[in-house]
Amino acid sequence: MRSVAAWCLAVIGGAVMAHGAPPVPVIFDTDMCGDCDDVAALAMLHSLESREQCRLLAVTVSASHPRAAPFVDCVNHFYGRTGIPVGVVRPGGVVEQSVYLKLADATWDDPAFAGRERYPHRLRDAADAPEAVGVLRAALAGAPDNAVVVIQVGFSTNLARLLDSPPDAVSPLPGAELVARKVKCLQLMAGAFQPIDGNAAYGEYNVVRDRAAAALVAERWPTEMVWSGFEIGIALPYPSRSILEDFRDVPHHPVAEAYRILSPPPQDRPSWDLTSVLDGVLGSRGYFDRSPPGRVTVTDAGATRFTADPAGRHRYLILRDDAAKARVTEALVQLVSQPR
Repeated sequence: MRSVAAWCLAVIGGAVMAHGAPPVPVIFDTDMCGDCDDVAALAMLHSLESREQCRLLAVTVSASHPRAAPFVDCVNHFYGRTGIPVGVVRPGGVVEQSVYLKLADATWDDPAFAGRERYPHRLRDAADAPEAVGVLRAALAGAPDNAVVVIQVGFSTNLARLLDSPPDAVSPLPGAELVARKVKCLQLMAGAFQPIDGNAAYGEYNVVRDRAAAALVAERWPTEMVWSGFEIGIALPYPSRSILEDFRDVPHHPVAEAYRILSPPPQDRPSWDLTSVLDGVLGSRGYFDRSPPGRVTVTDAGATRFTADPAGRHRYLILRDDAAKARVTEALVQLVSQPR
């Protein structure tokens, strides 16, 4: 006789979670260069997939760096998901630098493993990866209608180009129509919706670096959009104690190593990108409040302006109080550091 747990997790017509809801199909669009929160956000998605709460369809990179896609491939291999498509921006993507992407070339410290890759992977260079828009179109075309959550935690370049993409061999629909049919929600770590250091027109980095693409996506994206502003990640520093103590199940861990390189303990690092993953997959858990509906526009200077509108498709995240901050922080730590 099957156990109750086995019965609850039985697959009926595909993977189904214990409470009956299917895993959320997710596309993750990341700059994966400057800050290490992209690494933790990708780790969260793998943990959520292990819990059968999401299914990672593809990862696309919105920053131009030769080691970004190989490093994404390292993380996917580390979690045992070697078949996830990885696409890269080209041509004319935002060029970024990084201090931690060298981990894609790291070897073991132990002389017994001399010369062996610390994080095995297949992609050796961004030039080996397909162009992002084709990866996005293929992932969407193969997904159920009105189901995909797209999580953008970098520049809007890839998604703007997706909207303008023509029909192709994988779908007869132009980009905007394909998005409208397949996507349920776009979650963005972008913009600012509270004054930052007294500046009510703060130009957040992900928006400013490709302002034209951000403005296009804000104006033309045809589904619900949920924005996690700069102020949310700042209010939720990822604790350095977790980096020191919670990744001991393996000799080398890409999240802990990336954080140690960019933001060595005892520094805590803001959790910008992690918040969009948490709300995108587990939004029904009420970790955040959301603003009333409205419309976000991008100014010429790269600031984001929100105008309330009952018919609007845009909302932004709100942290209620210190109790909510503590609850969210604990959820982030548990998901980022969950053993493979």
